[in-house]
Amino acid sequence: MESQESHNKLHVVFLPYPTPGHMIPMIDTARLFAKHGVNVTIITTHANASTFQKTIDNDFNSGYSIKTKLIRFPSAQLGLPDGVENIKDGTSFEMLGKISRGISMLQDPIEVLLQDLQPDCIVTDMMYAWTVEAAAKLGVPRIYYYSSSYFSNCAANFIMKYRPHDNLVSDTHKFTIPGLPHTIEMTSLQIPVWLREKNAVTAYFEPIFKSEERSYGTLYNSFHELESDYEKLNKTTMGIKSWSVGPVSAWANKDDERKTNRGQREKNIGNETELLNWLNSHQNESILYVSFGSLTRLFHVQIVELVYGLENSCHNFIWVVRKNDVDDSENIFLQDFEERMKESKKGYIIWNWAPQLLILDHPAIGGIVTHCGWNSILESLSVGLPMITWPMFAEQFYNEKLLVDVLKIGVPVGAKVNKFWLGTVEEIVVRREEIAKAVENLMGSGEESKEMRMRAKKLGDAAKRSIEEGGDSYNNLLQLIDELKSLKKSKALGEKAD
Repeated sequence: MESQESHNKLHVVFLPYPTPGHMIPMIDTARLFAKHGVNVTIITTHANASTFQKTIDNDFNSGYSIKTKLIRFPSAQLGLPDGVENIKDGTSFEMLGKISRGISMLQDPIEVLLQDLQPDCIVTDMMYAWTVEAAAKLGVPRIYYYSSSYFSNCAANFIMKYRPHDNLVSDTHKFTIPGLPHTIEMTSLQIPVWLREKNAVTAYFEPIFKSEERSYGTLYNSFHELESDYEKLNKTTMGIKSWSVGPVSAWANKDDERKTNRGQREKNIGNETELLNWLNSHQNESILYVSFGSLTRLFHVQIVELVYGLENSCHNFIWVVRKNDVDDSENIFLQDFEERMKESKKGYIIWNWAPQLLILDHPAIGGIVTHCGWNSILESLSVGLPMITWPMFAEQFYNEKLLVDVLKIGVPVGAKVNKFWLGTVEEIVVRREEIAKAVENLMGSGEESKEMRMRAKKLGDAAKRSIEEGGDSYNNLLQLIDELKSLKKSKALGEKAD
């Protein structure tokens, strides 16, 4: 009886792409499907699974039908160290190239596994364009998972289609993105290199974006009140269905233990009690949280400017620094800075990994310096925090425009160049004066700062409402699951008739 019930249950396979900004929200989304009665399988590699397996096991032991299926990453074949299976593990272009090659080599074993699993639906990261054909072979819907904003997807598609940046006098001249409800100006230096000029990478990315149109629909980690204009525009432009089910981080990680452990391979924060005591010793909304995500590498000159910008500002801060990204001289420089900050109690440095959800939810936090990765934006918005925007690469400059020009809850630090991951030494540095000024504009007591905080808090309230029973994101998820169940039933009836 149980096996029959399991056979009748909707079975959805999730294929996350191994980089934190893509993988973390998809795992949260997979868990939400399981919590609403879906039989869920997550396909990934061993090292990537280790960052979330404990959470999946907890969900399974709580009675939810969710599991991981592991495939071997071809590390030895590529000359990579054991356990290097994620884009964030790349410390050079050569290593990054090998990891990317390894990810592409997973296609065949994944396809074999899909044939074995015979799922009713595949929810796939946007980066796996080949899953269009894989889903068609199985005769099941392919759901395209876009791990950023509706706004950024609309902006990218319109720039790709109309190329408004072509034939500008210089890279620093502004152009207006056509087709958007708001007037959004950018320079060609702020859009990704592959879109700025046609090159080998363009041939890689264009089919990825085009594969959305060939999907059954798109899942967005967003919510209606955040970007309703662009949700509507996207549906009209792409001509396919889409479902906003976010913010998934707030929905799937409601208790403190999950907020602490999310996205973590092993505990390496050191003294968490010390951190909480430091936070508790400060007034509400008095601390700025500084984090640049998992992929950003700052050059020495930029680290120096950031140090003095934070030190010269009149506000307390927490800064997350990835130890592997700094050399010996930078390490000494930062340790000296850390000692000065400990003495003054002005700043707190966290090395490597931080329990970001837990920190952002603390009442002492008043704002965040963000690289404009969509996860960090949503995690900040979920607790009503305004942001200093410091985009680095990919779609992050579009997200900055959403925060600053559309939602008006962001203060730009003045980043001008969209770098391809590691960037170059010749990058344009954001100076300490600009950093200190942005901190004051966000954290200060001026009228503009107060209004920005009020707008962010309203969006935070809207985010909470969206994931409660009866909220927009809650209803969207249930509607999608019901729709997939109907498709499964129709397919079964069709097979019976044949």
